[in-house]
Amino acid sequence: MKKLLLWLVALVSFSAGALQAQDVVGTWQGTLQAEKDLRIVVKVSKTDAGALKTVNYSIDQGGQPMNANTSSLQGSTFKFTITGIGGSYEGKVSADGKTITGTWTQGKPLPLVLTRVTPETAWAIPEPPPPPKMMAADASPTFDVATIKPSDPEKQGHGIRVNGRNFSTLNTTLADLIEFSYGVHMRQIVGAPEWVDKDKYDIAAVPDGEGMPNDKQWKGMIQKLIADRFKLKFHHDKKELAAYALTVGKTPLKITKSESNGPLPGLFFHPVTGGLMLTTRNAKIEDFTGLLQAIVLDRPVVDQTGIEGRYDFDLSFTPDDSQFNGRFHTAAATENPLPGLFTAIQEQLGFKLDPVKTAVDVLMIDHAEKPTDN
Repeated sequence: MKKLLLWLVALVSFSAGALQAQDVVGTWQGTLQAEKDLRIVVKVSKTDAGALKTVNYSIDQGGQPMNANTSSLQGSTFKFTITGIGGSYEGKVSADGKTITGTWTQGKPLPLVLTRVTPETAWAIPEPPPPPKMMAADASPTFDVATIKPSDPEKQGHGIRVNGRNFSTLNTTLADLIEFSYGVHMRQIVGAPEWVDKDKYDIAAVPDGEGMPNDKQWKGMIQKLIADRFKLKFHHDKKELAAYALTVGKTPLKITKSESNGPLPGLFFHPVTGGLMLTTRNAKIEDFTGLLQAIVLDRPVVDQTGIEGRYDFDLSFTPDDSQFNGRFHTAAATENPLPGLFTAIQEQLGFKLDPVKTAVDVLMIDHAEKPTDN
C-alpha cells in the first residue's frame, strides 16, 4: 500500500511538471531568417477570463507592439495570428517548456525557434517614437513645394501616400485627386474632359507651416493644389444616382474603438487565401465608405450609420467581377471560402450595405487644364 501511494505521488508530480512545461505564459525571443535577420520578441500573458494574449515585437523593424488577434495552446502546439499584417505562427513547445520550434508564415513560411527568456536576458524593446507635433487645428496650410510630372508608363503601381510631412502620388489622375480630396465617387464628377480620368501624374509635395497636418488639412491642401495647378473650377449640384447605403445591422457591431492617437487613418488591402483582407486602423466610418466607393465598388457609398469616432477592424472577403473594376481574379476555391463583400460586412462588422437610389452631391466641372511642366 505504501509503494502504491509513493507511485501515485510520483505520477501527480510528473503530471504537474508536464503541465507546467507546456505553459507558454512569459517572454520568448528568436531570430527570423528573412532577407535579413530579424529579432523577434513574443510576450504571452493571460486575460482576466483566462484566455491567452500574445503581443509580437519585431526589434529590428522599430519594435512596435503588434497584438495577436487569436492565440491558443492545444497540447504542445502554440499558435497565434496577426491579421493586420497577414502573419501567423505555429510551433511545438518542448517537453521542458524552454523552447518553441515552429514556423512564421507571412506569404512565405520561415522557421522561427523561440526561447523562453527572463527580464534580464530578454532583448530590449525600442522605446516608441514620440507622437508627432500636430499642426494647429485651425491652420489652413498649402503645399510649400509641389512637383507634378507625367507618370512613367512603364512604372507599375498606383496610389496616394503620406509619409510624415511628405505627400506623394504614383500614377494618379486628376479624377483620383478629386475623388480623394472631396470624398466623391467618379460618378459624382460630371462634365469633366476625357483626359481627367486618363492622364496619369506623379506628385511630390511638402506643406508649409509647422507640425503634422490632420486628414482634413491634407485634403484641403490637395484641393488647393488642383485648383492652382490644374485650374479646376466646379460647382455643386444634386443628382439622383444608384448608390449603396451603409447602415447599422440588427446584430451587435464588431468594430473596436481605436486606441491610436495618430492624426491619420490607415486602410490597406493584402491578399489572403481565397480573397483579400482589408485592415482598418484609426479610421472613421466615412473613411471606410470612402475607400469602398473609390476603389472597390462601381457607385457611391453613403454613410447612414450615424457613428462618430475612429475604429479598428479587419474585413476578409472574396471580390466578385464587378468589384475593383474587374481587376481582381479570385484564387481557386478553398475548403473554407471567404464570403462575398456584402455578406462579410454584415457577418464580420455588423453593418449592412444595400443598393439604393438617392440624391447625392455631384461636382459639375466648369473648367480644368493639364498642368504645365515644373
